[in-house]
Amino acid sequence: MPAAANNHDETAPLVANILALLAKVTEHFSSEENDQWQWLVKHSHNQLIVEILRDSTVTMLRVINAIGRSEPVNGITISERCRISRGTVSKVTRRLLARNLISQESLPNNRKEILFRLTPLGRELFEVHRAFDEQMERGFKRFLERYSPEELQLLVRVLHDATEASFLNLGLQELPANKGTDSSHAT
Repeated sequence: MPAAANNHDETAPLVANILALLAKVTEHFSSEENDQWQWLVKHSHNQLIVEILRDSTVTMLRVINAIGRSEPVNGITISERCRISRGTVSKVTRRLLARNLISQESLPNNRKEILFRLTPLGRELFEVHRAFDEQMERGFKRFLERYSPEELQLLVRVLHDATEASFLNLGLQELPANKGTDSSHAT
């Protein structure tokens, strides 16, 4: 039996298990019934903030965070800090303005440059989300402490490689040749 086929036979069940577990992790973090959502509800004393959080995207929260940490701040700086396009910043800031979470102002000597600040409601959202992020980071660090340095090195390698990979392009490539197939067409 060729080594590639033998390796595939050994890794296929592990890969299937990893994909199933990734789906469970994603489901766990996106569910409104999860611990994270309950923490946010419990620690926000304003029902409007809870509703805003329910309807917010990750990008909206990242922009709120960038504004809250650097206000007053312009769209270019938000774009750089959040690593999103200027067009996306413009779209998100329009939504945040409509929800009265941020305000905008122009510089007296430069009407083109718009600076963003949090409104009191936006500040409240920022503070609840910041406290949540800090709590999650503490918990995640405690979670990772159960693993050995060698295990953590492997995790670092896998996560680093995942940030560099294009899963879509890898999925378009032919699988390694299995037993009895012509391997001359594999890429």
